[in-house]
Amino acid sequence: MRRFGRNRGVLALAAFLVVVPLHAQKAKEKGNAPINSGARAQNRITREVRHELVMLPYYGVFDNLSYRVEGSSVTLMGQVTRPTLKSDAGNVVKGIEGVERVENQIQVLPLSSMDDGLRLAVYRSIYSHPGLDRYALQAVPPIHIIVENGKLTLEGVVATQSDKDTAGIFANTVSGVFSVTNNLRVEGEKQ
Repeated sequence: MRRFGRNRGVLALAAFLVVVPLHAQKAKEKGNAPINSGARAQNRITREVRHELVMLPYYGVFDNLSYRVEGSSVTLMGQVTRPTLKSDAGNVVKGIEGVERVENQIQVLPLSSMDDGLRLAVYRSIYSHPGLDRYALQAVPPIHIIVENGKLTLEGVVATQSDKDTAGIFANTVSGVFSVTNNLRVEGEKQ
């Protein structure tokens, strides 16, 4: 009787050692493999960084903020018109749970009345055009207008290739702009 009980225990252990790896392999093949906590934490940090940056009170159409999350480190990039926006961005990201290091590489654009005039002229040219005017209705319009020393860069995301091309064409019509770089991305396209 003892021998039978011992054999049953050994059989149960052997079955466990065979079934569990097979179940894990099936889950992996189906794509149901458990996500490791590191990737989940990084995804949460990425979502929170984006949310905090978009919610900054003085972040607008003439600023461009981007970021890169690597584990618990965040690198902030882009261009802003106000030095306080650079420091505010760094401070809100430092306050996110799980962020241990913030590297703030945001460039503060130089003060220039000529650049300010060009920003407004490009804004009017792009956002007053039928078809692109719908983008102006959002809290932070998705077409960001970055002007530095007369050089214009369009950043952001638009719905169609046609919108991207149209924004570039109307930006090129503004008098006083030395060059136009159209870095707009079309929604759904891979970077």
